[in-house]
Amino acid sequence: MSRLDSVLSAIDDINNQDPNNISFDGQTQPKELIYGRQMSQCQRQHWPQASEYLQIAARAQHIKRWFLKRSEFEAGKAGYLAWRKEQGKYHARLTSELMSANGYNDQEVAQTAAIIRKEKLRTNSESQALEDIACLVFLQYYFDDFAAKHSEEKIIRILQKTWKKMSVKAQDIALTLSLPEHLAALVEKALAP
Repeated sequence: MSRLDSVLSAIDDINNQDPNNISFDGQTQPKELIYGRQMSQCQRQHWPQASEYLQIAARAQHIKRWFLKRSEFEAGKAGYLAWRKEQGKYHARLTSELMSANGYNDQEVAQTAAIIRKEKLRTNSESQALEDIACLVFLQYYFDDFAAKHSEEKIIRILQKTWKKMSVKAQDIALTLSLPEHLAALVEKALAP
């Protein structure tokens, strides 16, 4: 087994312990295990030439996400942003440990951690690709559930913010996704001039 396969397997082993389950392909499965695999599938489909570091970052985007609970941070936007930032640091640290244990050197580990933390989003093509993959996975797999819980106004505002974070390549891919009619209508409203 290659060192890349060993790290991806180690990430899956951790995410397989997620106490939160979702129904996927007719089975109840650990939420973050499925999310990591969805991220990898999207990366392989749209960024097939990705470096090992981006491949690892995509799989580790939410590694052990249940560990830092949202309820441990203040309510509101500031608390949410603080929680997201700490999550990024935690995911990068945990992934760094797995990479070091599987023969990656300090520079390779640091490069991957920077991608996971989405540093230099607009100037680091791999950080941008990770953001793009996350946005596409959200639209494809999680948008419907999210839309059901929020007002149309909030959904449109979030879609507009998400769209601005995406590269032109990811925006073009997003426009090819087969979304249910009610979700496609929301995207159309969000993108209307």
